This record gives sequence, C-alpha cells and structure tokens, in this order.
Amino acid sequence: MHQPLFEYIERYGKTALSNEEKLLIQAAMEPIQIKKKDYFLKEGKTCEHAAFIINGALRMFSVDENGIEHILQLYVEDWWAVDMNSYMKHEPSHYFIEAWEDAKLLVLPIEKFDEILEIPAFKAMFWHINQNHHIASHKRRDNALNLSAKKRYENYSLLYPQIVQRFPLSHVASYLGITRETLSRLKKHF
Repeated sequence: MHQPLFEYIERYGKTALSNEEKLLIQAAMEPIQIKKKDYFLKEGKTCEHAAFIINGALRMFSVDENGIEHILQLYVEDWWAVDMNSYMKHEPSHYFIEAWEDAKLLVLPIEKFDEILEIPAFKAMFWHINQNHHIASHKRRDNALNLSAKKRYENYSLLYPQIVQRFPLSHVASYLGITRETLSRLKKHF
C-alpha cells in the first residue's frame, strides 16, 4: 500500500529511497480507511496527522456563522490532506476535512514527522510541496482578484480535470469563490 507514496517522495524529492528509508516510512505511516462523509478532521480538534491519499477524495472547508460552507481545498489521489497550521503548531483547527468518497490514506502522526523529515528524499519532497502550495495560494488569490469567473474556471479545469469531474459544481464554485449559479451558466458554454 505504501508504493504510491514511495514513488511520490522519489518523484518530488528527486532522490531514490533506500530500503531502510522505506521501512522507516512504513513504520511511521499507518494505513487507514475512511468512508464517504466521515471526517478526517473536525473544527476545534487538533490536526494530529497528515494524510497521503492512496485513493478517494477529500475536501477541506469551514462553516461561517450563517452555516454556509466555504471550500478551502479539494484533494484526490497523490495529494496530502492536512491543516498545516494546526498540525505544526498543535492548535485547534478552524476547518473540517471530510471524505467526499471512500478513501484509503496513509497517515503520518506529528510525533513521527521530525523523524521522517530526516530522510533526505522526504525533506526535499516536503520543501517542494510547500513551495508549490505557497505559489498556488498566491495564484489563487491573484486569480480571484484579477480574473473573471469564466477564466478562473477555465484555468482550474485545465489544471485539475480530475477534481472538476469528481466533485459537485457547488464545491468547485465555492473553491473558486463564485456562486454555483454563475458556474452553472459558465459550464453551459463549454
């Protein structure tokens, strides 16, 4: 079950893992399964695990005082699901992470993080995905400020077709910061 993770680490860490390093990762990361609509993380709880998604789909969202959900992230295979602030600072989360589909995950408890971070390929992979996350966050903000709803949807569909196909329109619209109705009208023109 760990093979997709090993391939991911080697691809983004640009270094092969030794058998010993693979065994360390296997020992640190427990496989779990969660059913659709079950929570990996609930608001108010501390995020104690980072999850690498073997298969399935998850979503991270918050709920405002009016009960409206706001999607922060949509996750599929070969992505990490975590509230990094809560995970690293051991603080209660402001978010929910819910399985949108049945999911198989490999979870890394925070207590094992520093140990695994000493593996050069894992450290390089972690640095790479953090850089990518930072860049993507800035792009998302810039797109929200400077692009039309149509252009945001076009760009997102090209970059993440698997997400657009697997999540409902309302989730994609929320992530992009547009209404479901607007996105519905835009999709008619594609």
